Amino acid sequence: TGKTYLAMAMGITAFKNDEVGRIILTRPAIEAGEKLGFLPGDLQSKVDPYLRPLYDALYQIMGPDAYAKNTEKGLIEVAPLAYMRGRTLDNAFIILDEAQNTTPAQMKMFLTRIGFGSKVVITGDQTQKDLPSGAVSGLDVALKVLNKIDDIGFSYLTSQDVVRHPLVQKIVKAYDAYEDRQRRFDSRAAQGKHRRVNKVDFKSEKIRSNRYENK
Repeated sequence: TGKTYLAMAMGITAFKNDEVGRIILTRPAIEAGEKLGFLPGDLQSKVDPYLRPLYDALYQIMGPDAYAKNTEKGLIEVAPLAYMRGRTLDNAFIILDEAQNTTPAQMKMFLTRIGFGSKVVITGDQTQKDLPSGAVSGLDVALKVLNKIDDIGFSYLTSQDVVRHPLVQKIVKAYDAYEDRQRRFDSRAAQGKHRRVNKVDFKSEKIRSNRYENK
């Protein structure tokens, strides 16, 4: 749906209009299931594969020359989420991308980095989590915890908002329909199991009752 692109366009516009003094882009680096410390190379080469979509959006909107110039000046920073800890981010447009892959603790850590004069955009897709099975997403928790706080807004995109190749929109719709059918099937299966358990429990209780009466 172009979530990253939209957020980046907003950030660059705010930067060019002097609404903020810098742009900070971050995302959790967990997609490959590897810890950064075990990957070869320096910090930049370790995190580059995870942050490549952010670079791509920057190059497309800003152009490579403007990106390189502003990065050299420290006005544009691209870094993994883990490196936000302990910082206060003032006068910046901050984008947290792929937020569905944060843990609740990481999301809280990120949100408490916000400083004076800063704006924050968080993007994520709750259907594309790379977290370990059973893990809770920080994005899911944030949606529940922050939905009544003033000055925090939520925007939801659907398959109708897909701006990539037309085939992608068809693929998204097909998966949405499949996942909806799967949820309904799982729900019916769970209800059927519950009814069967109740029936067995009732039958067991009746047998115990008959035994008691026969005594």
